[in-house]
Amino acid sequence: MISGESLSSILGWISIACWVIVYSPQVYENYTLQSGEGLSVLFVIIWLLGDLTNLAGALLAGLLPTVILLALYYTTCDTILLFQIYYYRWKRNRLVTGISGNSQAPPENTPLLGGNSRSHDEPVSTKKLGIRYALTLSFVVAVGVAAWCITKDEDSGLVVLPKEDKNWVYIQILGWSSALFFLGARVPQILKNFKTRCEGLSPALFLFAIFGNSTYALSICAKSMDRDYLVTNGGWLAGSMMTIFLDIFVSSQYI
Repeated sequence: MISGESLSSILGWISIACWVIVYSPQVYENYTLQSGEGLSVLFVIIWLLGDLTNLAGALLAGLLPTVILLALYYTTCDTILLFQIYYYRWKRNRLVTGISGNSQAPPENTPLLGGNSRSHDEPVSTKKLGIRYALTLSFVVAVGVAAWCITKDEDSGLVVLPKEDKNWVYIQILGWSSALFFLGARVPQILKNFKTRCEGLSPALFLFAIFGNSTYALSICAKSMDRDYLVTNGGWLAGSMMTIFLDIFVSSQYI
């Protein structure tokens, strides 16, 4: 029978695999549409703040280099999304200026380039979309299990610092701040979706976020249900679990 430590590690690696690719569908969507207007700017900025506090917590807690590198990767992806939003706005504004001489930049809630999205031109059935996502998630799970098999003799990146540790309070502050940022980031995106009907927003972004947060929360609980351990990881655990519900709500907006 698999131990709680091993199960925690497997779930952790599956979560990491999810988060490695979670940004890719939206980056590709923005590139295809030549627009980042499906995203709320506040959503990306607040998410970036969450990743920065998460990175600071990982550094302060002395987690594994791989965990710290992943946190750096997340902040880099947030920056890429922000770059895409403003680059494509600048590109559209330049085109409009060249045609009409009007230099006013389009507001955040303007329609996407050409007023269309690929979903209008190339409709994909729900069944095909479901199969595509199921296969992708299966691949993610396989990658996570393979990563665990390769690294199972190494130490876990989850640590339990005693309350007497001088950094304990700061880590707690960073953990809960990160959770609040991740939760708060969803609010402007939800409000924007009511106006844009999720146009230009990749559903895979939130699908992988839900799966990544679920496996991450389960990896914490699988390792130990000790009170001090759960308190130490409380910010990350609560943030993941609460964000899951908001991401499920965002996903329901596609219907």
